[in-house]
Amino acid sequence: MQIETRYTLSEDGSEVTDTKTQLIWRRYPEGMMANNVGHTGTPTAHTWDQALTLANDVALTCSKAWRLPTVKELSSIVDANFTNPAIDTHIFPGTSTTPFWSASPVDGNPSKAWYVMFYGGFMNTYVCGGKLQVRLVRSN
Repeated sequence: MQIETRYTLSEDGSEVTDTKTQLIWRRYPEGMMANNVGHTGTPTAHTWDQALTLANDVALTCSKAWRLPTVKELSSIVDANFTNPAIDTHIFPGTSTTPFWSASPVDGNPSKAWYVMFYGGFMNTYVCGGKLQVRLVRSN
């Protein structure tokens, strides 16, 4: 009997397709990348504005519509079956327990945006000038 999985890895191991949401994720946090033995690099932290610019730059460089995920999209990969980080690290290696920016600003407070913390898998807000990690997404 074959176990069904929610995620499908790209041939080169750099992307993950979520069959539940049809979103395609970069497998590694920004600053890391796949290589022939797994991955290399260190996750990097960015302000919210830097994260938005990074997503745009990556999209232009790769010719794929990479973007910062909404808080709802980012929280969709939280998995309570795993703890600290609350995500499948076989599918998303290099994911730390620290917060990751979403593209969702806080209504009525333009100096803050939403993030998802994979330590416990909760959402909260943070000042846009603070530096958090980034994982990019695109629509299928």
